[in-house]
Amino acid sequence: MSICLYGFLRENVGQHLFLMVSALKQQIAKGPVDCVTEKSLYTLSEDWLLSQTQDFSPLKLKVLFAVGSDGEVSEPLEVDVLSCDAVEQVKEKILSTFQAKFGFPYNTPVRHVCIEYEKSGSFIPLQEVDASSVVVRGVTMINTLQHYKIPDGATIKVLSKKICPPLSPQGSLKDDENFSRKYCHLQIDSDIVEDQRKNPERKKFKVKEVHLTKLLSTKVAVHSFVEALFTSIWGMPHNKAPHAVKYFFHFLDTQADNMKITDPDVLHIWKTNSVPLRFWVNILKNPQFVFDMEKTPYLDGCLSVIAQAFMDSFSLSETHLGKHAPTNKLLYAKDIPKFKQEVKEYYKKIRDQSPITDSEFKAFLQEESKKHENEFNEAAALRELYKYIKKYFTEIKEKLDHNGAPAEVTEQLHHVESSFDGLKSCSWN
Repeated sequence: MSICLYGFLRENVGQHLFLMVSALKQQIAKGPVDCVTEKSLYTLSEDWLLSQTQDFSPLKLKVLFAVGSDGEVSEPLEVDVLSCDAVEQVKEKILSTFQAKFGFPYNTPVRHVCIEYEKSGSFIPLQEVDASSVVVRGVTMINTLQHYKIPDGATIKVLSKKICPPLSPQGSLKDDENFSRKYCHLQIDSDIVEDQRKNPERKKFKVKEVHLTKLLSTKVAVHSFVEALFTSIWGMPHNKAPHAVKYFFHFLDTQADNMKITDPDVLHIWKTNSVPLRFWVNILKNPQFVFDMEKTPYLDGCLSVIAQAFMDSFSLSETHLGKHAPTNKLLYAKDIPKFKQEVKEYYKKIRDQSPITDSEFKAFLQEESKKHENEFNEAAALRELYKYIKKYFTEIKEKLDHNGAPAEVTEQLHHVESSFDGLKSCSWN
């Protein structure tokens, strides 16, 4: 199913998925993200919501890249950041903007990059932690642009660690296994945790409405992209479902007829548990499977909420939401009935579509094979098949004998085993 839906994913769904993920990332980047807890102000997930934030303001930096070892610099690149961004976050935004503008990544990874702030003709190194860092209750506050008093329009210079002097032997603070206990970025939650321990229920309902309002602002900002994505998945270009989906759903319809299953809910559940649950949810939650991008924890939180809304659209049960309902359910409560209706129409259209013949489906598979010619590592595939054969050799041979398989098939099985066993220089474990 994954291979046969690749063309549909690439040609019909991919653009909408990319735009939705990009919209989410842009919305998240507009507000603070705590680099220690990974929580953000703009999110769809209550679990990843940054409940307390300091004042912050957007800044535009003029970024210069060192080229060569003689102090030469590139043309300035304008980068949008926030005053509350930690030094590491500023580096990430600089490299992200570089890739977005030029279409290829900067030649030095973020952990090997140094940045300096130009002030009165000299450059001041910016570090996550230095002698000027503030310590609160034994926890070190990570330095931000606000800490360094960097103004809007400031000039920042990017160097690789080969050029700039080594200020710290440690590549990144996150390499420290006690990172989350020793350092703090935007908030220290001890007071909040203490209050919640004393009155968990009161605390829960007191903040739920406030949290939902914050989550709704992000939902509204990206909703058109989410709708377009969902519609592209259960849309039917030229009133035809993807061949793989139609072929498989027709198989399920036939099985239901053979078994005298007349309850339409059973068929709906079969279909939902196959394609939407097994394939599409995996793609929605893991866009890094199809795009060259990194999935951060706070992005993962948002994608999980969207994937849940997607699955709720296929649910047959009526959802009654009360004050105890989770915020992710409340966020999409008004949209789910509309999505459910679209899903029912989608399933009906597929059922009403004329069946695909075996010859048509065979031609489709051959066409798909040609599209992916030379893309697969045949040696690796053979190795995986051999692992399976080796593990279940006795069972496979018994099954062949029991089913009356031709002798030449059994001979081929022994030939495969002896051929691979002869490759002593390879390790299959």
